Amino acid sequence: MVALALDVGGTKMAAARVRADGTLDTPRTVPTPVHGVWAACAQLLRQAAAGGEVTAVGIASAGPVDAGAGSVAPINIGEWARGFDLADAVRGLFPRARVRLAVDGAAAALAEHRLGAGRGADDLVGVVVSTGIGGGLVLGGRIAGGRTGNAGHIGHMVSSAGADPCACGGVGCVETVASGPAAVRWARAHGWSGADGAALARDAGAGDPVAVAALERAGTALGEVIASAAALVDVDLVVVGGGFAQAGASLWQPMRTAASRHARLPFLSGLRLVPARLAATGTLAGAGFLAVAD
Repeated sequence: MVALALDVGGTKMAAARVRADGTLDTPRTVPTPVHGVWAACAQLLRQAAAGGEVTAVGIASAGPVDAGAGSVAPINIGEWARGFDLADAVRGLFPRARVRLAVDGAAAALAEHRLGAGRGADDLVGVVVSTGIGGGLVLGGRIAGGRTGNAGHIGHMVSSAGADPCACGGVGCVETVASGPAAVRWARAHGWSGADGAALARDAGAGDPVAVAALERAGTALGEVIASAAALVDVDLVVVGGGFAQAGASLWQPMRTAASRHARLPFLSGLRLVPARLAATGTLAGAGFLAVAD
């Protein structure tokens, strides 16, 4: 009997066998293609299964998702942006499999709760700061998905610094301010000549004034919405991961300062913002726990 985990993101996809305790065998990873996304997923899953009888599959997907229906409509995967019945497609490959689906940020939060920076905490908000901004909630030791499975999708909370249209169709989402590409766009509009978020972080660390200002703006926006989210769901722990979250003190100091400034109610006095520990493996690890959950 084989359990599998699948992570479908806008940049890459990964799959792995899942051990009985929810941990993973060595994952297989490929770039997410522009066309033929499901064919690439299917190939990854077949390779991970290696001919075994698959009885469970946990899926973490870029969102939004409809966990009840098993469908996804990721705004950063153009071929699926109008909707794709991912759970049904997986069942077509493995007819005897139980399939569970979660938005990627929720899966990452679950993995941090089980194995990472949130281990031992019953409740946390997970935030993923990368090409986009996602998130998820763990309450009482379980994913709190909400009505459709998208609860905790913090990237589409509105920031006071936000004024630009978002790919979701709204205006002013924190993703338009504090994601890696958004911070790079702002810096380039103000005279910085670098290429990407990694270069922006390096230049901020070296004291470049525009790079410093870009990360201060992004960190402040993140801290603002994190404080709002913590107040809404009454948690004292926020785990922040993703590639752009590795930008260092130039991002983290203003993020923590802004969160402290806005989280003033007594029940928020112990609010902690900590770095994720599982890095790029976290989302797939969360899908693994979904696969073997009771």
